[in-house]
Amino acid sequence: MLLKRRLSVLWAAAIMLLTVLLASGAALAITNGTADGTRHPYVGALVDEFDGETYPYCTGTLISPTVLLTAAHCYPETKDHFYVTFKEKPTSVMSQDKGITGTWHEHPTIDIGVVKFAQSVSGITPAKLPIAGQVAKDAKSTDPTKKFTAVGYGGELAPKEPGGPLIVYGDQRKWAVSTYKSFNGTYLRLSQNQGSGGTCYGDSGGPNFFGVYPYPNNVPTIASITITGDNWCKSTNVTLRLDTEPVRAFLKSQGVTPP
Repeated sequence: MLLKRRLSVLWAAAIMLLTVLLASGAALAITNGTADGTRHPYVGALVDEFDGETYPYCTGTLISPTVLLTAAHCYPETKDHFYVTFKEKPTSVMSQDKGITGTWHEHPTIDIGVVKFAQSVSGITPAKLPIAGQVAKDAKSTDPTKKFTAVGYGGELAPKEPGGPLIVYGDQRKWAVSTYKSFNGTYLRLSQNQGSGGTCYGDSGGPNFFGVYPYPNNVPTIASITITGDNWCKSTNVTLRLDTEPVRAFLKSQGVTPP
């Protein structure tokens, strides 16, 4: 069942998550997405309690047996209710989700963070990280039809209603295909226009994989993580490149050595 999450909660979360990003607009959920099933089992939901309700609020990717990659602005609201689950459609009960607790770490100036688990996550093969400069090399040699796959637990843009459009939530892992738009030394921008899919509220921290499922080697490589975009999740997914030296250095400091 899709939930029309209260706008007060939505924007409270947006303010909490995007204080440093408001100038460029909020971006966080999968729009025009497809239910994921078991396609991306290494993509998990960050779950916490807000105003007495427990639900996924951000997305992350397992990049080692003990480390989940996400965005820094996805830091937990609470200590007692925060956990990670890899279920496609989480419940509000941690025991049913087989939720995993962990410790939070974030970069002081870059919008990237990790959740570190005390024990290895069993039964899930971590996704792959890019080699140094891989995103830049791919972007320079690409054309506007280059495809990327976004995965996340975020909301969708509903049809316009009285008072304006309303983001609705199924709290379910979904995927959608977007196309290359532009890049610079830090960001990769992906287009959600012209029938493409993309990200929205709740997809922050989630992966944008090179290519389209099914992937040649089954486990894909993450090009970037979602950090922001346009307010109504219609046009642009702004993502943080994972092939840059500052990002690679941070991951190495957290015990994950990129290839």
